[in-house]
Amino acid sequence: MKTTLYNYILELADNCLIAGQRLGELCGHGPSLETDIACTNISLDLFGQTRSYFQYAADIKGEGATEDSIAFLRYEREYKNVLLVEQPNRDFAYTVARQYLFDVFHLLLLEKLQFSQDMTLSAIAKKSIKEVSYHVRFTGDWIKRLGDGTEESYAKMQAAIDGLWTYTNELFEVTEDAKVLAEEGIAIDVSTLKDAYYEKVTSLLEEATLTVPESNYFQKGGKAGIHTEHMGYLLADMQYMQRAYPNMKW
Repeated sequence: MKTTLYNYILELADNCLIAGQRLGELCGHGPSLETDIACTNISLDLFGQTRSYFQYAADIKGEGATEDSIAFLRYEREYKNVLLVEQPNRDFAYTVARQYLFDVFHLLLLEKLQFSQDMTLSAIAKKSIKEVSYHVRFTGDWIKRLGDGTEESYAKMQAAIDGLWTYTNELFEVTEDAKVLAEEGIAIDVSTLKDAYYEKVTSLLEEATLTVPESNYFQKGGKAGIHTEHMGYLLADMQYMQRAYPNMKW
């Protein structure tokens, strides 16, 4: 059970860690000062949640593990994030679309996780819901603004949604660890969130005058540690300081 819970915590935390890292890459490069600050704040919210998860994971693992060693000293195959969050910042529309598609899932997950029988996971979820509710509003507003904006902003947002849609179904893949813990009332069976997720996303895309993709082909593999070519570059950047100067504190 100890290993199962540790793996499940990584599944929750790695999505926040990698999504936060992607947004953090934009610090100082946002389209406006206000947007830049907002994206950086979302990134910091996600890092804060990640630290809470990793501190708990380090306690469970023992053996001298710390939040820093778990965050920065694992190999690519040991990260359990979904492929969606590791996709690069191609342009602002793509970045906002990627974050929104994750935010909606994240909020639905936390709303269930707050009732987990694991008191630590429940507490992290309760603390995070307010933050993630803001994330959904911020990215959702930009989806509508760009989708229902100029001809160019519409084209870029539609291209972003079309390109990222193939990564959404993996969000609802239930791992063996989650399946075991869901029976104990600890983990969330994410497959139960699928209908609500696509209903919310579809409603917003239609409001933004965007077309919901019809593709039934979806990418997966991230939860099993099989990532896209982008992940190696992201980890090289994220882990550089810890590997060059060991024992740094987050």
